[in-house]
Amino acid sequence: MDNRRLILLCIFFFSLVMLWDAWQKYSNPKDVTPMASSPSASSVPAVPVPSATAPAPAAPAGPAAVPAPAAAETKGEIIDIRTDLFTAQVSTHGGDLVGLELANYKATEDKSRNFKLFDVQHRYAAQSGLIGEGLPNHKTVYSPLPGKRDLSGGEDAIELRLEAPAANGVKVTKIYTFKRNSYLVGVAYEIDNGSQKDIAAHAYYQLQRDTQAPAGESRMVSTFTGPAQFTEQGKYKKIDFKDIEKGSAKFETKADNGWMAMVQHYFVSAWVPQEKLPREFYVRNLEGANPAVAAGVIVPVPAVAPGSKLSYAASLYAGPQIQSILERLSKPAAEGGIGAQGLPLVVDYGWLTIVAAPIFWLLEMIHKMVGNWGWSIVLLTILIKALFFPLSAASYKSMAKMRAITPRLQALKERCGDDKQKLNMEMMNLYKTEKINPLGGCLPIAIQIPVFIALYWALLGAVEMRDAPWVLWIHDLSSQDPYYVLPVIMMVTMLIQTRLNPTPPDPIQAKIAMVMPFAFGIMFFFFPAGLVLYWVVNNVLSIAQQWQITRMIERGGKAANDAKA
Repeated sequence: MDNRRLILLCIFFFSLVMLWDAWQKYSNPKDVTPMASSPSASSVPAVPVPSATAPAPAAPAGPAAVPAPAAAETKGEIIDIRTDLFTAQVSTHGGDLVGLELANYKATEDKSRNFKLFDVQHRYAAQSGLIGEGLPNHKTVYSPLPGKRDLSGGEDAIELRLEAPAANGVKVTKIYTFKRNSYLVGVAYEIDNGSQKDIAAHAYYQLQRDTQAPAGESRMVSTFTGPAQFTEQGKYKKIDFKDIEKGSAKFETKADNGWMAMVQHYFVSAWVPQEKLPREFYVRNLEGANPAVAAGVIVPVPAVAPGSKLSYAASLYAGPQIQSILERLSKPAAEGGIGAQGLPLVVDYGWLTIVAAPIFWLLEMIHKMVGNWGWSIVLLTILIKALFFPLSAASYKSMAKMRAITPRLQALKERCGDDKQKLNMEMMNLYKTEKINPLGGCLPIAIQIPVFIALYWALLGAVEMRDAPWVLWIHDLSSQDPYYVLPVIMMVTMLIQTRLNPTPPDPIQAKIAMVMPFAFGIMFFFFPAGLVLYWVVNNVLSIAQQWQITRMIERGGKAANDAKA
């Protein structure tokens, strides 16, 4: 088989695998983002109810649907809580966390504003409540108690206490705890049982969000947005919005461990109940003009005897997908974590996580030394190129030999005409005589493909690239080059590589080889600058290596011919 055709097939295979998700998203019509509106009565989700067979103690079931509050009550009072990392907005209606503005991350489209994870536009909020007769839920109107609203000075933490209306002698206080230098929020319920009977209840924690992609999401770089679950039984599962809409979503419904999250590119929010407690997971559609879903978990609350008090808490992580933070939270509470096993998996490295994770670890180590993510990418690319130098050298040597015999192959084609069988036999004889392996240029490249794809996903999924500058005009490695300098350079390097490769004898193959640099170069106009930087450095190193090896082979061939003469 013609070695040139194999090389082209390898290139196509690599490109198609790398861009598969991108093409899937690019080929779909663009979603129309509905205008933000205030939640209507029909858009307020009903209180979840544990199933009759839920692994929890018996408790009075909550109503299937609680009447929605009046429009004036729906809005509620908004309380701003400021920490060193974010500004949180908590509504007294339901005690929901309805806004979260991250101080260290800029908005995707407007860099003069901070990024908002929870917001009204996407109906994105963290909700929780209790299930039981007379107990408060996410439709209850709370009264805020006096206290600090700004984490300043020497405080390490502040609390926001919201008091629910007393019912049947039972007082419930919802307590938010915000800590310094942490994206972890504690959410606790303090139950004071002044009634004459035991209270056996359930607590539920859910994330509500519409089904639209985040603002500014590139249509050429496909990333997952939607609920995600982890349990030890089912491991990490992403739940597609479309499957929820169809009622065919697959996830673990019951377990004694695990968490439920809402994932988008670079950021995540996750409810993590206390360890080693039975829990029931659920996802469902929400009514309203703007399609939305709710994904959550229900857990039992220990019984509260008459005259007793009980405090029950869960953890909410809402922030960037920083690997070191997620790794720490995944540890058991005894080791300083919250038992969120599997939480680092929300950083989506695709199907090559086993390769991509060590690559990103190495990238982090380099960054600790150089302090710039752009130069870290450059050095990492050089290291990977050096690691695969023997394979690359073998590939380029094979291509250089093929380039040297190209005139003879062309002569064979002219001599054999349309007799394909004879042409193939003559070519195989020529390869055997010149000791050239037809697969020599393709197989070494194919072996490297998984590593390059893994590096692609590592750079794509790293929130550390967001708003990270490199040099001069590159102020954000996660956004496209504003002046398209890197994509143009990459296109030029691909053209140079095409010139260094053997010219295919088939005119159609030759035309394809010439068109490919332009086709893929234009695609990279819309790719994040960090990814394009990696490809540019890799191409430049490949050109230098291929040019040197080709020159050595050609010099050796000339010397051999001179010796024969």
